Amino acid sequence: MRRIVYFDRFTHEAGRTRLEEAPGIAFTRLERARPADELWPVLAEAHGYQITSARQELPLHLFANADFLARCPNLLVVSADGAGVDTVEIAACTAAGVMVVNQAGGNREGVAEHATAMMLTLAKRIGETDRAMRRDRDWERNQFIGNDVLGKTVGIIGLGHIGTRLAEICRAAFSMPVVATDPYLSEAEMTARGARKVSLEILLAESEFVHICCPFTAETKNLIDAAALAAMRDDAYLITTARGGIHDEDALAAALRSGKIRGAGLDVWEDEPPPLDYPLLALDTVIASPHTAGVTEESRRTILLICAEQWQAIWRGERPARLLNPEVWPHYAERYRDAFGAPVGSDA
Repeated sequence: MRRIVYFDRFTHEAGRTRLEEAPGIAFTRLERARPADELWPVLAEAHGYQITSARQELPLHLFANADFLARCPNLLVVSADGAGVDTVEIAACTAAGVMVVNQAGGNREGVAEHATAMMLTLAKRIGETDRAMRRDRDWERNQFIGNDVLGKTVGIIGLGHIGTRLAEICRAAFSMPVVATDPYLSEAEMTARGARKVSLEILLAESEFVHICCPFTAETKNLIDAAALAAMRDDAYLITTARGGIHDEDALAAALRSGKIRGAGLDVWEDEPPPLDYPLLALDTVIASPHTAGVTEESRRTILLICAEQWQAIWRGERPARLLNPEVWPHYAERYRDAFGAPVGSDA
C-alpha cells in the first residue's frame, strides 16, 4: 500500500473520494491536536504527505523541513496544496530523496479574476465609496472621481499560470498593454504569453497597475520595498494575490499615506489574517481580502482533482509534470524501488 497522510481537511470532496477509492492507496486523515506519541508513528510510516501551502495554517513542527524528514524515513513525496510551497523546505527534501510537487494552475482562473476585480474596485474607487457611505454623510460624490482601466498599462511580476491568465483578461477585456518581468522565461516565451518582457525597473516606471503573481522565495522576499514603491508612478496601484513577504508592508503603508501611489489591493499578508488595528487596514485606499483569491468552488475542485490524478500517477511510477525539484529524480527512483520493489516507470 502507498500510504498518504494529510491534516484536518482535504479541500474538495471529489479529489478526496477519488484517492480513497483508488486501489493500492491508503489515504489517512490526521488531526493536528492529536498527541505526539500517537501522531509520529503514523507519519513515520507514510510514503506521501499532502501538506497545506498556507504557512500560518500549520504548526512549525509539521512543516516539511529537515527535522520533520528525519522523523519520517519512509516519506517519498510531499505534495503542496495549490501552487505555494511556503511550508516545504525544498532543499531539505532534495537532500533526503523526497520529491516535492504542487498543484500549480489549478486556481489560475479564480486568482486571476480576483486580481482583476481588485484592479477594477481600486480604479472605480468602490472600496472608498463603500466605506464613506457606511461611515457618515460628510462627503460629496465628486470627491470620488475614478478612472477607466481601458488602455492603461498593466505590469505583471511573474508570468506563470496566473500571470498569463491575468494578461489575457487585461488584453481581451480592456485592451491593456501588458509588460511583465520573469527571470525564468525568455522574451519569446513571454511574447507568446501576451506580454512584453521588461526589467522590474521599467515595469514599475511604466505601469498604472502592478500585479504581483510570483512565488515567495529568497529571491522575491521584500522585492517590492521602499525603493521599488518610490519607483512606481504616482497614479499607480499595487495588487498582490501571491504571498505575504514579497512586498514590504510598512513601506507600502508609508507610500499610501504619503500619496506616493494611489492604492493597493491585498489578498496576502505576512500574518494571516492581520490584526484588526493593522495600519494598512485603516486606509480607505486599501482593498483587503484574507487570502481568498483562489478560494472558489471551481478552483478547489480543479486543484484537488489535479492532486488526486498526480498522486495516482506518482504511485504508478511516473514522473509528475509539476515536479519542483527535478534534480531529486535519481535518488528518489532508488528509494521508490527499495520501498515498492519496482522501478519507476514500470507498471508494477
